[in-house]
Amino acid sequence: MKEKFYRFMQGRNGVDELARMHSWLVLILLLVGMFTRIGLFSLLALGLLIYMYFRVFSRNTSKRYEENRKYLDFRYNRTVAWNRFKKRFAQRRDYKFFKCPMCRQEVRVPRGHGKIEITCPKCREKFIRRT
Repeated sequence: MKEKFYRFMQGRNGVDELARMHSWLVLILLLVGMFTRIGLFSLLALGLLIYMYFRVFSRNTSKRYEENRKYLDFRYNRTVAWNRFKKRFAQRRDYKFFKCPMCRQEVRVPRGHGKIEITCPKCREKFIRRT
């Protein structure tokens, strides 16, 4: 049986990161639908489950690879943004953050120095801000 399944899956996409995310989302939707007794959640979960299996058994691997890559890029960008937010939030007591008016580069300066002239490290634009 294992050999038959292996031969069946040859040339197919299989389970990737996007399919794993879909399966978690299906589980969450089913649980929410079960506790709220709203049939829409179960219907959405069923539709997403059908789409997930369509992707897993698809032979168009190049298209499925591209979809997965877009998802991974999106997830990476969200992770980077979240880590940047956490780092900035931890430093909020000691530093102030300003954006350069020309290039929008974020500049970090120490708090408590009054009015200072800040030079952007990227474009060398000078601007005055109160710390």
